[in-house]
Amino acid sequence: QVQLVESGGGLVQPGGSLRLSCAASTSDFSNYNMGWFRQAPGKEREFVAAFRVNRNTYYGDSVKGRFTISREVAKKSVYLQMNYLKPEDTAVYFCAADANPGTISSRLRARAEYEYWGQGTQVTVSS
Repeated sequence: QVQLVESGGGLVQPGGSLRLSCAASTSDFSNYNMGWFRQAPGKEREFVAAFRVNRNTYYGDSVKGRFTISREVAKKSVYLQMNYLKPEDTAVYFCAADANPGTISSRLRARAEYEYWGQGTQVTVSS
């Protein structure tokens, strides 16, 4: 069982930045694909970004060019740097872990590929 704990959410003005962190409890962290998803009120949870075990990264269309996902194996953590934030980025952000290092890249956008989820952290973009 892998536990994921997110942190770093908060209130930020449009155009501002936030950095989310997700700490994992597993010692085998480097063999997990890691993802970030978000869910706004009344909407489905949507893919934001993924970091594959081979260090390739993938992004949702709405955040491409503004958000950056990164990983630090020594700290068993994955990060989401969010720049140029917009009000439509307001959501609860979830960290997720996929235990199958062989998952193909196109499947990393699917919630069903991830076995473990954090509790979420609220990001609010408002003036």
